[in-house]
Order: sequence, then structure tokens, then C-alpha cells
Amino acid sequence: MISDASEMLAAALEQMDGIIAGKITLYTLGSEEDDTMGKLDFNWVTRWLDDIGLPQYKSQFEEGRVDGRMLHYMTVDNLLALKVGSVLHHFSIKRAIQVLRINRYDPSCLRRRPSDESNITPAEVCQWTNHRVMEWLRSVDLAEYAPNLRGSGVHGGLMVLEPRFNVETMALLLNIPPSKTLLRRHLATHFHLLIGAEEQGLKQECLENPDYMPLTATARVKPRRLSFGGFGTLRRKRQEEIEEYVCPMDVQMPQGSSFHTRQHIYRNDLDQLKQMEDSEGTVRQIGAFSEGISNLTSMLTEDELFREMPSHSPNANTADESSA
Repeated sequence: MISDASEMLAAALEQMDGIIAGKITLYTLGSEEDDTMGKLDFNWVTRWLDDIGLPQYKSQFEEGRVDGRMLHYMTVDNLLALKVGSVLHHFSIKRAIQVLRINRYDPSCLRRRPSDESNITPAEVCQWTNHRVMEWLRSVDLAEYAPNLRGSGVHGGLMVLEPRFNVETMALLLNIPPSKTLLRRHLATHFHLLIGAEEQGLKQECLENPDYMPLTATARVKPRRLSFGGFGTLRRKRQEEIEEYVCPMDVQMPQGSSFHTRQHIYRNDLDQLKQMEDSEGTVRQIGAFSEGISNLTSMLTEDELFREMPSHSPNANTADESSA
């Protein structure tokens, strides 16, 4: 019995050493990305809210000290707690986080002003701030409507990456009346040229989906309701299954050719992040191994005591007395 317990103990120790060594390697691989996120402090995030067209939430984010790491792991419940209830604004923040991931959290990746953009690509449009989008509207003779985008959450990433954001959504946010068909057609022409044929095709597919719901400025996110009978099940679920990220870790990446280089880099980082996200489960696994090792150690100790017991048993004492 002792030999069996010893073998089990040795096997458990070897397996736990392998898990710990693997996790140390993963954290080393992801440390550079984590350091980049860490450089984006809460002051940078409040300026970022200006860039994506949501300055009205700056005080809540500043009070919550939301930094780059918190943005990466932001959940829907977190946003609701920060009093961001608009569906459109949730999508705006989702796509803005995706832009940061594509650009490896480069703090200077966003474009605030026009530059040499004669052959602008959708990947570059993704980096446009809210102010840059308004500059684009002025350049296509829609200056009268550009100020309507202030506080709307419209930025380049939302325009290109979000399938539900289309030219009708843009016209609605710009307050261009449906009766002005020529003006709307003018907007549609320049919008489609800007985002590219591939991304426009994805938007059209989304539009034709029977479950399609148009984005509006008034739609609100409904908080999730937890039933009282579900708490036992809730405790057994993994944390990532309970929480819904604003920008999921496996969010669909843009398919356009202009994104291919960035997409390859992002996928490599995503593979590392997915593995690192299991750290909580690994801690539980190591805890279980530790408990098992403690049990095996106790078994070995008890077995050793059991082997020593015959020399001090009552029968042995009786035999000693009779011989005396």
C-alpha cells in the first residue's frame, strides 16, 4: 500500500510541476502585451473617450480608475455599472477596444487629423477618431451635419468593423431627414467608398438577416436577470462563462486585405491570451493537486504508524509479561 501511495504522490507532484512550468512560460510570453496595456492609465482612457466620441462618460471612467487592462477585460455589467446604457455606445466601445487590440494597444494608434490619405484603406479608417470622422464629413460637403456626431460614439472603428452600423445608421445620427433622398444618396456613395467593398458586403449580409435589428440612438441595454433558483448552478460555472465581455476575446476579425498583417499579429497574441485566461482554472487545479498530495502524504504517514503499531500492541505486552 505504501509503494502505491508513493507512486501516486510522485505522479501528482510531477503533473503539478508541469502545469506550473507551463503557466510561467505563458505569462512570460504575454508579459510584453500586458506591459503595453499597463502603460494606458486612467488619464489616457479618459482622453480615449474623447477620441471615440463619448466624452459624457469621462467622469464615471475617471472615478472608476479604468485603465488599459480594465478596458481589455471590460464586461457588459461593468459598462452598466459605469452608467453606459445605450446599445449604440456599447457597440462603440466594443469596436474601439477591438481597434486597440488590432494595434497592440499602441497609445498613438488613433488618427485625429487628416494627413496624406489619397489611398486610404479600411484598416486606416478604423483608426479615425470621432473628430476625424467629422472632418471627413466636411470634406464631402456635409459640414452642416458634422456637429451632430458629437457625443454620438461614432468613430472609424465603429463605421468599418460593426456590421450593424450602416449608412442608414449614419444618416439617422446626422439627422438627415428621410425626405432628403439626394443627400442620403450622396452620403451613401461616399460612405461605401470609404469603408470598402468587402466591409460593405458584410454590412449588406447583416442587413438581409431576418434577425437584423437596426442600431438607434435610443435603444438601451437590458441588464441580465438572475433567477433565485440558479445560484447553485451559477457557482459551478467558470468565471468567463458567467461574465460577458464587451469585446469578446474571440471577436470576429475584419476580412479585408488591408487588415491581414495586423490580423496575423493579433491572432498570435489572442492565442497567448486565451491560454493565460485559464489562470483561474489553473489555480483551482493546483489547489486540487495540493489537496490530493496532502491526502497521499497523510496516507503514507498513517501507513508508517500502522507498521510500527505491532511492536506496541496489547498482545505483545501480554507475551512479554508471561515470559517474565
